[in-house]
Amino acid sequence: MLLECKHLSKSFDNKKILDDVNLKISEGKIYGLLGKNGVGKSTLLKVINNLLTIDEGEVLFEGKLIGVYSKEHISYLPERTYLDKDMKVYDVINFFDEFYKDFNKEKAYKLLKDLDLDKDKTISKMSKGMQEKLQLVLVMSRNAKLYILDEPLGGVDPATRDYILDTILSNFNEGASMIISTHLISDIERVLDEVIFIDKGKIVLTGEADEIRKNENASIDEVFRRMFKC
Repeated sequence: MLLECKHLSKSFDNKKILDDVNLKISEGKIYGLLGKNGVGKSTLLKVINNLLTIDEGEVLFEGKLIGVYSKEHISYLPERTYLDKDMKVYDVINFFDEFYKDFNKEKAYKLLKDLDLDKDKTISKMSKGMQEKLQLVLVMSRNAKLYILDEPLGGVDPATRDYILDTILSNFNEGASMIISTHLISDIERVLDEVIFIDKGKIVLTGEADEIRKNENASIDEVFRRMFKC
């Protein structure tokens, strides 16, 4: 098992954000972490990346408690931009190349070109969508075992989403797994092997995407809308 979450609970100001979450992530699959905004998706991903302490439970990566080892093998795209706005694109590429042993600089420059990003541009002069594309380049240029993308399509226009999704699919390490967290289900449904529905901090449905479609005689997006009356 690549990743296992056992009985995770997390509260903020006495409000339960994660409530006894149990989750298993296998190798070589793409998982959709699906839910409305504010139901615990980002909190769960931060816990998996060891960025938040939990009240109860544990997270294991390849059987080891998350920590230094897991950070070396998990490539994480957070929901919000974290880049130093005064840096130029090539400065950030160089920083990642020095910081991560598994970073592929050549791949990063190829992706920059594919996504029409200028390596000499200062980040503060890039649009929100361009900054999100740059973060995606940095994450996908690592030779990781698990890629975690939190709302990777939120800041780009619908016409660009398919292009970015294809870029993600063709550039993540073969044999690795990926978790994509989103509320834009119809945009990513075609790439998902497994789905995880989360609501009010609880996992309410998990399973193979094709199996759920077959059982419900509906798309994943339609199943989601039925369950949550979106």
